[in-house]
Amino acid sequence: MTAPVRVALIDDDSGLLKVLERRFQALGWEWELIAYPAGVEALAAMRIHALVVNPALTGLTYLERVSEALPRLALLACGPPAPVADRVRALRAGGDDWIAKPCHPEELVARIQAVLRRRRAGELRADDATIVAGELEIRSDRFDAHVGERSAGLSRKEFELLRQLALAQGRVLEREDIYQRVWGYTMVRGDRSVDVFVRKLRQKLERLSADWRYVHTHFGVGYRFAAEPVEPGELAAGNGASREAERAVKAERSAADESLARDLVTL
Repeated sequence: MTAPVRVALIDDDSGLLKVLERRFQALGWEWELIAYPAGVEALAAMRIHALVVNPALTGLTYLERVSEALPRLALLACGPPAPVADRVRALRAGGDDWIAKPCHPEELVARIQAVLRRRRAGELRADDATIVAGELEIRSDRFDAHVGERSAGLSRKEFELLRQLALAQGRVLEREDIYQRVWGYTMVRGDRSVDVFVRKLRQKLERLSADWRYVHTHFGVGYRFAAEPVEPGELAAGNGASREAERAVKAERSAADESLARDLVTL
């Protein structure tokens, strides 16, 4: 027998909550209303599958903290209309969906179901297997990358980015494809989230495994994952091609950061 879906809500909308209670009961779901922003340890102890949060009551920092600490938890924001910058921040931090009030309770239920389906599909594809490349172990059971006992300390989105690249088995993934796989949405024109997260991922992997390079740029297209050892003295030797590649990577990183900053200002 399949265990019932367990949902927790942080909200004070009595009308919405009353209708949701009836709908959850009809579905055979278990649910709990949390009157305050519970700590991550308390949430973990509840063993819930999904958390629906009203950001007006908790703030966006709370969503970021929960997403970082509980990467397996489906996290949805449901609250009053908010600026695009706030919605983007919540989704980039690891939120699975954002629903603006007023909303129909049936839509909220459908969105919870959709998020849970996507997550189950992702877990089945990953098969919770450890991917080994170079000296790196990509651990789906820990949502992190390891070299021995040392971990990269990846965020939820950084881990999912690394996992999707590694699952491509050496194929180049276009930015739009990466965005769809990791964020679950169609990439908006001009969005540089993929480039920014690749930069952060590279920095953490290089600190963890300095003698290997794992994520490679295909300029104007996307990124490829392959474990390639760094040649001894490669950079110190001042090889012209290596210096040119390094300058190109730095230029792309700078352009990505500048573009993202402009986008957020515009938002």
